[in-house]
Amino acid sequence: MRFRDRVDAGRRLAGRLGHLRAENPIVVGLPRGGVPVAAEIAAVLDAPLDIVLVRKIGAPQRMELAVGAIGEDGVTVRNDAVLAELGLTWAGLGRQISHERAEITRRAVSLRPGPRPSLEDRTVILVDDGIATGATVVAAIRVVRRLGAGRIVLAVPVAPADTVSRLGEIADEVVCGLLPDRFLAVGQWYDDFEQVPDRRVRELLAESTVDPQARRLRG
Repeated sequence: MRFRDRVDAGRRLAGRLGHLRAENPIVVGLPRGGVPVAAEIAAVLDAPLDIVLVRKIGAPQRMELAVGAIGEDGVTVRNDAVLAELGLTWAGLGRQISHERAEITRRAVSLRPGPRPSLEDRTVILVDDGIATGATVVAAIRVVRRLGAGRIVLAVPVAPADTVSRLGEIADEVVCGLLPDRFLAVGQWYDDFEQVPDRRVRELLAESTVDPQARRLRG
């Protein structure tokens, strides 16, 4: 199975989340790629849509390899095993970490159309377009916990089985559409995996404030 694009992935995933409608959830996407997926889920469940901002910290000269992640409200996740294997220290990555913290602040102002909605005691459906190592998602879960979520349901279209198992220990529920035996990258499971621009994230967040009935009629 493959997904045509993030909209297709979101609609398929939403079909497995109907049991959460009665919990009056809020859907939270990881920018940028997770937001189109999250928007489809929010539309199906008539739920509000927001974002959670986290940034991967990559190894020098191997930025695709996550050695940790940081998130809103000062959340930090370190992969100490990878740091030790590469002979790195978290303190030695201070310049990159400072840069990414500034980027989180910039994006919070740039992407959100208004104040961040309260997650206090809410069921939060945390959505990304797929998971590889899981470092970024771990940071996102910790941010959402810190913001007072009563229950966290992690929903992703595709991820390695071992990563899902590990994340199931820190999320209250994990819903994953596809658990491939051989996983190289998230993008290999999409026909269209074009980068999502900031402009589209802003549009989706703004559209989520439209009355649900009007949104259904328009869509």
